[in-house]
Formats: sequence, C-alpha cells, structure tokens
Amino acid sequence: MIRSFVALLCALTLSHAANAADIRLLTTGAFKPIAQDIIPTFEKETGHRVIMQNDTAGALIRKINEGAEFDVIVLTLDGLEKFYGEKKILDDTVAPLMQVGIGMAARIGSPRPSIGNIESFRKTLLAARAVAYVNPASGGTSGIYLEGLFNRLGILPQIRAKRVLVTGGLAAQRVASNDADIALQQWSEIKLVSGVQHVGLIPTPIQLFTIYAGAVGYRARDKDAAMGLISAFSDPGNEPLFKRRGVELP
Repeated sequence: MIRSFVALLCALTLSHAANAADIRLLTTGAFKPIAQDIIPTFEKETGHRVIMQNDTAGALIRKINEGAEFDVIVLTLDGLEKFYGEKKILDDTVAPLMQVGIGMAARIGSPRPSIGNIESFRKTLLAARAVAYVNPASGGTSGIYLEGLFNRLGILPQIRAKRVLVTGGLAAQRVASNDADIALQQWSEIKLVSGVQHVGLIPTPIQLFTIYAGAVGYRARDKDAAMGLISAFSDPGNEPLFKRRGVELP
C-alpha cells in the first residue's frame, strides 16, 4: 500500500514537472515589487518558473519593437495600446492590474515637506538642495511626466540645475545616500526604500495616476501558463497586498 502511494506521488510529481513552463516576464519597475510578492506562491502552486526582467516603460516598448521575446508583459495601459494590431501581444488578453500615483520621499531628520497643495509643493521643490527623479531620457513614466509638470509650474530651469537623475533604479535611494533632499517617483517604488521619510502623494490636481496592465506575448511559448500568471496578478484577493505596496486596483 505504501509503495503504491509512493509510486502515485512520484507519478504526480513527474506529471507536474512535465507540464511546468518557464515564463519570460517583462515588467516595469512600478509593478516589480508586486510581482515579487505574487510569483513565489504562483510558482509553488503551478510548478512554473517565472524569469523576470524589469525596465522603464519606454525601454520595454523599445525592446518589444526591436523583437524581444517574452511570454507576459506588464506595462502602462497606454503603452500596451500602442501594440494593438501589431502582432506583438495578444490584444484580447490585456488585463488592467493596478494604478499608482507619484509620491515623494525626504531625508530622515529634516522637516517634513509640505505638499498639501500645488503652491506648497512648488515651494518645497524650489527650497530643496537637490531633487532626485527618473531620467526622462530612459523612458520612465514618472520622469517624463515630472519634467512636463515642472515646466507647467514655471520651475523647470531651477529644477534642472539641481536635479539628480536616476536610470533603472529607485530615486529615493539618492535621498538615503544624501545625494538629494527629496525624491519623486511612483509611490510603490518610493515605499521600497527604507531610511527615508515616505512623505506621501503629490497634490491631486497635478497628480498622474498610471494604470498598469498585463498581456500575453503574441509568440508566447505556453499561452495557458502565461494567462495563469496574469490571472494570479489580477486576483481581487491581492487588494490587501496592493494597499501595503502603495497601489490600488484599477
């Protein structure tokens, strides 16, 4: 009886392994911490292995246009919409996953910056010795938006004179290392950095809430496995996790 049970268990294990897939995931930095929270359970439950690469939204768009191979992509919704009809993604698999706004970090020990309204936010930026944010040239969603915002606020030249640009990383780390007084980036990425004040979201009238969505690649090797990962990412039961990470359901 015991031998029969062991034989059955071995057969089930081999079947599970035979059906396992390597899923190539491309994701933006804003979704990366969410993916890192969800993937271990997904891998344990399915036997699949997720191979994740992350970059800015602009960089991912360039990679896909250059022929990068992937099974699942998590990108800004408007970024994914650029690929409709282009045979880069399966259009009918696009699934909104989360939305997140831009937040601010500041040095521990410094007075908490006032950002309750547009004018106080503007004054805080002007008073800072150095401001860290994502390099717009890297294709980062927040960096592109922020430079446009600084221009609308009439302070772009002053900010450019003291900006600390970050490429492929966390802007708040430059606050933790004392290279900048404040940092601005997607809130989910701001909250990843310890040793700084997590000040909060920038004022609503000038806020950018970005929706991130997932899709299966047009040439995905195992479409069922890829859809399974997107289903894990979009499970409504993730809401407490999302809130802890500083993001919301779309």
